[in-house]
Amino acid sequence: MLLDPLANAMSCIKNAESTGKASCVIKPASKLIGSVLKVMQSTGYVKDFEFVDDGKSGIFIVGLHGKINRCGVVKPRYSVKKIEFEKYEKRFLPSRDLGILIVTTPEGVMSHHESKKREIGGSLLAYVY
Repeated sequence: MLLDPLANAMSCIKNAESTGKASCVIKPASKLIGSVLKVMQSTGYVKDFEFVDDGKSGIFIVGLHGKINRCGVVKPRYSVKKIEFEKYEKRFLPSRDLGILIVTTPEGVMSHHESKKREIGGSLLAYVY
């Protein structure tokens, strides 16, 4: 029984990266997973991804670079103000400039670096390094 599709997707990516595969299949697909993959692609952790409609909820086929050491979801999804990102960087990332936190904001899903630039807070979804 699948309770958290985003956690399942991040686990699939981490397992495929650790075994050295060039791609992985994520199912079921959702808009949130697509937005997280888009952020990961823009920061260079994922090559590309493609949505394939299978008649149900769909699947994502994700191409991997081999640059991810660890990725996962943040549970519970903490609410973060624009000045509190450093506390969560220390908690979830191994070093100050290594990795990203993925945040959902009123303006969409983005990395914590972009959220700092725009000076908006949100809710933490995931981390990647």
